[in-house]
Amino acid sequence: MAAPTSSQPAVAARAASRVLPRGVGGGFCAFPESAPASLRFSVSRRRTARLEVKASANVFGNYFQVATYGESHGGGVGCVISGCPPRIPLTEADMQVELDRRRPGQSRITTPRKETDTCKILSGTHEGMTTGTPIHVFVPNTDQRGGDYSEMAKAYRPSHADATYDFKYGVRAVQGGGRSSARETIGRVAAGALAKKILKLKSGVEILAFVSKVHQVVLPEDAVDYETVTMEQIESNIVRCPDPEYAEKMIAAIDKVRVKGDSIGGVVTCIARNVPRGIGSPVFDKLEAELAKAMLSLPASKGFEIGSGFAGTDYTGSEHNDEFYMDEAGNVRTKTNRSGGVQGGISNGEIIYFKVAFKPTATIGRKQNTVSREHQDVELLARGRHDPCVVPRAVPMVESMAALVLMDQLMAHIAQCEMFPLNLALQEPVGSASSVPAFAPDLS
Repeated sequence: MAAPTSSQPAVAARAASRVLPRGVGGGFCAFPESAPASLRFSVSRRRTARLEVKASANVFGNYFQVATYGESHGGGVGCVISGCPPRIPLTEADMQVELDRRRPGQSRITTPRKETDTCKILSGTHEGMTTGTPIHVFVPNTDQRGGDYSEMAKAYRPSHADATYDFKYGVRAVQGGGRSSARETIGRVAAGALAKKILKLKSGVEILAFVSKVHQVVLPEDAVDYETVTMEQIESNIVRCPDPEYAEKMIAAIDKVRVKGDSIGGVVTCIARNVPRGIGSPVFDKLEAELAKAMLSLPASKGFEIGSGFAGTDYTGSEHNDEFYMDEAGNVRTKTNRSGGVQGGISNGEIIYFKVAFKPTATIGRKQNTVSREHQDVELLARGRHDPCVVPRAVPMVESMAALVLMDQLMAHIAQCEMFPLNLALQEPVGSASSVPAFAPDLS
């Protein structure tokens, strides 16, 4: 069989489906004839095939689209936002508040890299209002130390993207991890700030995230009331846990590994209040599926659960089902919220809540066994500045991705379901969700 070419997309697709080589994921790239044999793969025992498919995976969303760009030690990072409605009040200060929550060097338990992460809106606004055209946001990198990565140019960091980027592309930006660095999330957080603002203006949606676990320190489920927890409580300490007692325990756990040059992981819990009913889609584009994809696209994320999650498997149906009732205002509500605010892939008006698990930071200041690009066994002691625990800085990232999902899904809902008059007996305008009271989940 001849090697697939760009004029034979169907053949290329069939060939690719026969084997899943290392490096396949996200967008695909073509392997030139000059590529090393180790970077090519065989789709039969006789021939070596080349995939020639569109490389993408840098754009998120369908209606409210965000394309991020830039690398950790390049000239800067940023995003281009397409599909934003016109006449939305927007200044750089709106985005800077969220970027300041994400930036490095905030405290002793984060990376010591010093970046102001000052954003500049280059297009898409006029006199403080969005124009409906693409919004370009740029943030320069100012504290690069490329020399810290000389060893990592030759050896792969265990559990990092160094090896898989080489398997896939055959070349990578060594300094800071390139696109795999958490600095890529600057564009997401900037766009998320805008999405948060629109959601609040349109439907009164409020999105909050907080740290609920660091290593073996676990915040009890009943320690936080999802209905009343505030941003002020979350931001009252450097670990972003709304419970002061558990916050101190989490900080102590991070300090313990930090001084040893090691790292630990944890969990971020996110809640979305006042989300209108009807947001999301059945089958393939379920709201929880879109949220899962968004969260698992974040650096270091390894797990996602919504509502009762895996704990729900311990219940019977009669115990787990959220029974309906009519509240005093005549709204259909649920007595419990084990569904996490989503049923059948569509929001039901209750609080949406989910958890995201983050692994320990891969780059650590301790010697580890690995291999070099020349396939030699080596010992690596990584240098550079890295978070001993990514979880505190992941909080605004999780909020931003949740906002981008809900904003995109809200626009999809309006486009499909609000072109004609509503069935007032069942539906509500997307701007009226604030009339539905929120409450904390009952997982008892």
